[in-house]
Amino acid sequence: MRHRDVGVLVYDKAKATPGYTLIVPQSSHKGYLIGMRGEVLHEWSFPLCPGNYAHLLPSGNLLWAGRTDEGPKLRRGKGGLLREYTWDGEVVWEHRDDAQHHDFRRRPDGNTLYIGWEPVPADVQPRIKGGCPGTEHDGLTYGDYVREVSPAGDTVWEWHAWRDLDLDRWEMCPCCGRDEFAHANACFPLDDGGVMLSFRRLNAIMMIDRETCKVRWSHQDVTWGHQHDCTVLPNGNILLFANGIHCIDNPHSRVIELDPKSGETVWSYRGSPIWSFFSPNISGAQRFENGNTLICEGQMGRAFEVTQAGEIVWEYVCPFFADYEGCGPANSMFRVYRYAADSPEIGGRLASPVAW
Repeated sequence: MRHRDVGVLVYDKAKATPGYTLIVPQSSHKGYLIGMRGEVLHEWSFPLCPGNYAHLLPSGNLLWAGRTDEGPKLRRGKGGLLREYTWDGEVVWEHRDDAQHHDFRRRPDGNTLYIGWEPVPADVQPRIKGGCPGTEHDGLTYGDYVREVSPAGDTVWEWHAWRDLDLDRWEMCPCCGRDEFAHANACFPLDDGGVMLSFRRLNAIMMIDRETCKVRWSHQDVTWGHQHDCTVLPNGNILLFANGIHCIDNPHSRVIELDPKSGETVWSYRGSPIWSFFSPNISGAQRFENGNTLICEGQMGRAFEVTQAGEIVWEYVCPFFADYEGCGPANSMFRVYRYAADSPEIGGRLASPVAW
């Protein structure tokens, strides 16, 4: 492990995937596009610490969430202000929902999908199974909702965990608090209008039907240890980050490619030794066309690219440290994304280096 060093630690030009990597440190008011050698090539400034992260849209604009002070006092994943910035930092769209948390995505039709919190009705709260007794938030359990809004900010679709999930079927991990059911941390838009969700405290990912709001597919695995960042790959498989807590003697993280038809893991990456790769929360992964995978070991502020054989061909530790919620200096990152020089997201706005 080389976490005492920052910047680019490994760069195999022959095997790494060239491009520009977007990083948004969780304790920073800035977002950065960096080159393969870690050089900052472009940046954005924000009025708030991020409500986790940002990503580029095909237009080249940046979709970002900021952490507001108002709304539910649930610290983990808090957002509240969604904004779209141009390449030059102009705000061209904004939507405020102080209950928004964790993830947000732009659909191809221009609508925006995001996750939020709401108090579970008092008569429903006793039906929620699992969690550590007595850990409600001021006597309340908050549940997740998913909301889709139009560019004008009008709600066009909603889904509510306390109402639309079978509470007898889904039981929270006993090590987790009862302040939340069930702690959604990813929302991935599906081509048919549905949405795939990751629920950390259920150790489960689910696909929700848009018309019925019912679960049409799900997979649960306690050995994932409270996963993050589920995405559908072009081959139909699902890529996810298995954090690896509350489930094994020697905690370690994995990145898993899951076949949703068979439920089998068809590819995975773990550290060597296994404890050299571990983030108990946040984190994610992005698969490239060449089969390599970019991994964000979020709590450690580390991003690295591995081949299908598990060889590390690019490694970077975020050098931007700042106090994180009074806990001391941190460089954590929720997710990172890399964009090719000829991608729509970059769109020729940065000159391709002669030699990456």
